Amino acid sequence: MTWRSVPQSALADLADVPATSRWARSGEVRLHALDYGGDLPPLVVLPGITSPAITMDFVARELTGLVRPVVLDVRGRGLSDEGDGYGLEEYAEDTEALIAHLGLDRPLLLGHSMGARIAAAVAVRAKVSPRGTVLADPPMSGPGRGPYPTTREVFLRQLSEARRGTDADEVAASWPTWPRREQELRARWLSSCAEEAIVATHHGFEHEDFFDWWPRVPGPAHLLYGADSPVVTAEGAREAAESNPAAPLHKIPGAGHMIFWDAPAIATATLRDALRTILSPAA
Repeated sequence: MTWRSVPQSALADLADVPATSRWARSGEVRLHALDYGGDLPPLVVLPGITSPAITMDFVARELTGLVRPVVLDVRGRGLSDEGDGYGLEEYAEDTEALIAHLGLDRPLLLGHSMGARIAAAVAVRAKVSPRGTVLADPPMSGPGRGPYPTTREVFLRQLSEARRGTDADEVAASWPTWPRREQELRARWLSSCAEEAIVATHHGFEHEDFFDWWPRVPGPAHLLYGADSPVVTAEGAREAAESNPAAPLHKIPGAGHMIFWDAPAIATATLRDALRTILSPAA
């Protein structure tokens, strides 16, 4: 077990989130998720490498008239347990366990960054029959493809700041364009992320190839990426288009890798359009 903390101020944030905490087990790992409820088609949301579930609340709120968002605290983050491994197979098994425990019928999948890779793996494994998949700026680094653009040391420095006790102003030094509430949530929740989970996932970004999965992701599938993203480059977008030509790609202007934080209005509108297309009877 590695050192993690969830300060009282972070737990208090949950009182302002219009979602119910749900719990599931994946083997020995206890998983926490935020369920926004309702009778609409379920959407399982899988966040990024240092993004506990609550940090995607602002995205989930924009989708509740269209789907029932269920946002997972990926193992080693937020209120979920740590695990013995942090590879794509383990992450996919957790997602499948959550879907089975909550009885989510043919869920849609949405993943950002690390979560996009997980969503691709879940879709390919096809153990939960997803209705469709939306991947947001998946890391395209991997063997023979160059390093992930954010180094492990940068992630660990930010984690160290969070453990020491950071604030929104310090977060803004790294993420100056984010909405203030999202800077505040990151300041309070980053210390809930396990160092081992971050290090192992970063290793996976450079040793597990997204393109081992993406060409096999079944339709309907959509890929969103930031116009200025260093993670999905122009070359990466071309390869993604060529290797899964049935999947539309959507470029988000004014956004880097953190597309929903960098350009919230256009990114969420594009996401909603993609989900509507998947849910359309003609799709």
